[in-house]
Formats: sequence, C-alpha cells, structure tokens
Amino acid sequence: MIKIVSKNLIKESEVEHFLELVREMAAKSTAEKGCISYSLNQSITNPRVYTFIECWEDQAAIDAHNNTEHFKRIVPQFRDLREDYMLDKYVEVKL
Repeated sequence: MIKIVSKNLIKESEVEHFLELVREMAAKSTAEKGCISYSLNQSITNPRVYTFIECWEDQAAIDAHNNTEHFKRIVPQFRDLREDYMLDKYVEVKL
C-alpha cells in the first residue's frame, strides 16, 4: 500500500471553490479500482490548510488515477487556488 499526503494552503477567497472541486474529485477517486481510502482533512490550527490523505494498493493504481479525466481536469485547477503546496508518498513501516 502507498499513502499520498498532499498539504495545501488555500487562498482565503478560494476555499469554497476548492471544496466544490474536492467533492467531485473524492467521489470519482474513491470509485476507482485500487483506491483503499481517500480523505480531506482540515487543520485545527489553520483552517485554510487542507491535507489529502490517500491510500492506494500500489503504484499502478496511482498511475491509473493520475491518468483519469477528472484528475487531469481538476488537479491543475488547484494550482490557482492555493498559496503553498507539499506532496509526498509513504509506505508503512512495520513495527
């Protein structure tokens, strides 16, 4: 399993537009083969910070997700709505 963590600082004037796009993105992404979970989380300390936490079966599932119509259409729109951005991928460490 691969986890994607994408932290986004959204412009104050664009929060509602961002959330509208995320609703569509989440609905379509969670229906994809290989999607284990897909959530959006809001920071308690800064309500303009939204973090996606996604779990995918493998890199092939992520590649397929990145090639969907909704990903290619929606993700570029996020660029204009945010002030800052961080993305990283993780695998779980077995303890």
